[in-house]
Amino acid sequence: MRSLPAPALLAGKLQTVATLVRAGIIRAQRPDRLLSAGLALLRWGATPAAGYKAAAARYPDAIGLIDERGTLTFRELHERSNALAHALAREGVKPGDAVAIMCRNHRGWVDAYVAANKLGANALFLNTAFSGPQLADVAQREDPVAIVFDEEFAEVLAAATEGRKRYVAWHERERSVMTLDELIRSGDRSDLAPPREQGKAVILTSGTTGAPKGASRRQPQSLDPVAALLERIPLRARGRTLIAAPLFHAWGFTHFTLALGLATTIVLERRFDPEATLAGIARHQCTALVVVPVMIQRILELDDESLRRHDVSSLSAVPVSGSALPGSMSERWMNLFGDNLYNLYGSTETAWATIATPADLRAAPGTAGRPPRGTTVRLFGDDDKEVDAGRTGRIFVGNDLAFEGYTGGGGKVAVEGLLSSGDVGHFDADGRLFVDGRDDDMIVSGGENIFPGEVEELLAGHEAIAEAAVFGVEDTQFGQRLKAVVVTRAGKQLSADGVKQFVKSNLAGYKAPRDVEFVDELPRTSTGKVLKRELRGESEGD
Repeated sequence: MRSLPAPALLAGKLQTVATLVRAGIIRAQRPDRLLSAGLALLRWGATPAAGYKAAAARYPDAIGLIDERGTLTFRELHERSNALAHALAREGVKPGDAVAIMCRNHRGWVDAYVAANKLGANALFLNTAFSGPQLADVAQREDPVAIVFDEEFAEVLAAATEGRKRYVAWHERERSVMTLDELIRSGDRSDLAPPREQGKAVILTSGTTGAPKGASRRQPQSLDPVAALLERIPLRARGRTLIAAPLFHAWGFTHFTLALGLATTIVLERRFDPEATLAGIARHQCTALVVVPVMIQRILELDDESLRRHDVSSLSAVPVSGSALPGSMSERWMNLFGDNLYNLYGSTETAWATIATPADLRAAPGTAGRPPRGTTVRLFGDDDKEVDAGRTGRIFVGNDLAFEGYTGGGGKVAVEGLLSSGDVGHFDADGRLFVDGRDDDMIVSGGENIFPGEVEELLAGHEAIAEAAVFGVEDTQFGQRLKAVVVTRAGKQLSADGVKQFVKSNLAGYKAPRDVEFVDELPRTSTGKVLKRELRGESEGD
């Protein structure tokens, strides 16, 4: 990315300060508490360690976390992670070591990650939906010295944990290894000295197109990226955010780190349940709900009585990311719950690229929005030349949050200093981005280029279709053809010919799928991405 001239840099810093003031991050407070928080940031940098130390200094007795086991204040969270960090050091975990974490959304994930950060260890987030062989491969490649896990994952982690230190974060029955609570009770709750080098967060790619890779990312070096996000999404300090998206996923992790900066109360539930989520929002008066699109879909599938039963008027922001958000889905949500939906597009490697506000989603349903301040998005053709306005091209992104590379070596394709998101898309006349699909999903059928995402978006709006996946399969006559796998809504009837005719009536005829299969549900990752390789009959390593 090009460096900005001094006046533009100064203007950007002033805009950042103004945004942080509006969000309530910068506010008048007792001088001693402000000094303590400032020293924490100075010594630790923009890290979770600093976040909890600063929050404990500013709001020691305020509730910092709510989960199924109750509440924890910011002071308690800070002291718990201190104690766990001291105990892990006593167990032999050193700065620079990797600590793997395979937990659902609860205090144990927070304890483990923040303690690792305070030690200067690297936190490796394991996907709770991965198979045993996937986890064993990841563990062999990343070589964590210790694995923190919920007892329910003991069997699937058997091969991955062999020869490593093991600690249970959540258990409901007898367990055979030491627990985090035991370590915390035995640990020194005093502050640690900052490590010489900050620990990294290693987020695994979803593995939808092959073996999962570790994407290493340092903490941001300034508050500019945080401010850029807060300029688009109205998250405010000392609010209450229910993070339903998995914390091990980039989207859930992003909002955990944002909540630290905002001293927000985090509300966590181990398993997503659509009505329980609405009930939790009402019970805790949450001001924000962090979800992936499939969670929006599941909530909207509730009957009218369930949707009306819970008062969720406290919500001012519902940030959503992780996969495509169909226009029909965003419109129904906002018609029911108000214009509080914010669609963020990005990837594990590039962080965020664009954000669509409610006004964007109303004006251009299905859009991914516009780049926030500090982010550049450009579209390139196969020749690495920027495409003309209105044309489809490969999406490339540049910002201060891009990953450092895969932990196993290698990185994303780069053009002019920008990283590929792995998708293709186009801008409309108003500069809004539309994502047309994965850059390797495009098929050529009878000489025509087809992006399955366009067909999926259309089918999502059919009154009888709950969800659909569209992809290419081999064809002896045309080279490739489209296949649609469809889930119908409860009580609705639809034929294969009905699906084909609906597409032909709304898109070019050659975009109609030639094969249509009906199933009860689509296979998905824990973050809602459809596993098309399973629909194609491919194995994990393909």
